[in-house]
Amino acid sequence: MFNRRTILTSGTALALALTLAGGAMAQEEALKIGVPTSRTGPYTILGDQVVRAVEFAVEEANANGGIAGHPVEMMVGDTEGTPDAGRRAAEKLALSGYRILTGPISSAVGLALASQLDRWDAVYVSVVNKSPKLTGDSCHPRMFRANHSDGMDLAIVRPWLSEQAEADWSIIGADYVWGRGSAEAFKEVATELGKNIKVEVFPPLGTTDFAPYITQLRDSGAEGIWVALSGADAINFAKQAKQFGLTDQVTMFGHNFVVDQILETIGEDGIGIWGNVNYTATIDTPENKAFVEAWTAKYGAPPSNYEGETYAGMQAIFGAVEQSGSVAPSDIAAAFPGISVDTVFGEVTMRAEDHQLLLPNYLGRAVATDDGPVIEVVKAYGPDVAVPAPDPACKL
Repeated sequence: MFNRRTILTSGTALALALTLAGGAMAQEEALKIGVPTSRTGPYTILGDQVVRAVEFAVEEANANGGIAGHPVEMMVGDTEGTPDAGRRAAEKLALSGYRILTGPISSAVGLALASQLDRWDAVYVSVVNKSPKLTGDSCHPRMFRANHSDGMDLAIVRPWLSEQAEADWSIIGADYVWGRGSAEAFKEVATELGKNIKVEVFPPLGTTDFAPYITQLRDSGAEGIWVALSGADAINFAKQAKQFGLTDQVTMFGHNFVVDQILETIGEDGIGIWGNVNYTATIDTPENKAFVEAWTAKYGAPPSNYEGETYAGMQAIFGAVEQSGSVAPSDIAAAFPGISVDTVFGEVTMRAEDHQLLLPNYLGRAVATDDGPVIEVVKAYGPDVAVPAPDPACKL
């Protein structure tokens, strides 16, 4: 049981530490999780969900006696959604002893941490970053991805796109590494399938007026639109695309776009939009059922996409700690490659070649029901289909 729960706030950084007094667990060295994530900026809503999921996992672990007897603590810092601020936030956490890092939303922030991990004696476990570079040419012995990559999403988009009659497509993507990487990946798949790319537009992060971009997409004559936007950008685009009639005129596929928190905000404006569904509360595994039940009892609603994936990442971290019997970053990093752990997705393996967790993936769309719009999962794909082969550019 907890004797004390302390929340410390400094500027835009939030520090949350859960400590235990008395008993055998208090005598063990703590597993300290650093969470550099978006507390301000366009991805704040996603950062909130990451923090909530890490906090939930930490509280649950401590209530069950810790991980391998180690109490778990967490501290949160604000990346502001930018690489420079993210690097500063992560460094502050690492130098404060919170050297198991997780939680950045932007792939650019995640990549900014990789070059510093040795210097900080830290480990970074991605639970949101999708850029293929993390497990490609920028891979690092102390960096691991516990969430779905762009390549995994495109692997399930390919069979869907091959069945679509629309020949002409346009693209809108956030103007940073993930948005442009997603656009390039879709363009490659679409071109291989004989589709035409008419227009590509890349609004900057924090755009509020999407009218000029929607006009370009509409005037391109495209029959389908690939959308790679997240957070507030995705919400603003979806609302305005519906107002301009674009959503009703084309087939729209959103990369990481059809997720609970976006659909809750845009409501009926999202009906009909297709997308990859990386996590859903309806995943039929014993681990997920137990997680959803406990989460819903605490928060009054099922976990969102980012909350589910972040929780799975925490399960992976805990598994590596149990495997190593240590909270030292070097020992955790050594235990991760090839480890199999029980997660909300079932038992999954961290691939040794590139440090990608081998996860199933799902395809769905937003549909109308009597209780409002919901995400309908149309098809599930196992890791044998959903996970591409390791990128030979990754040299570990």
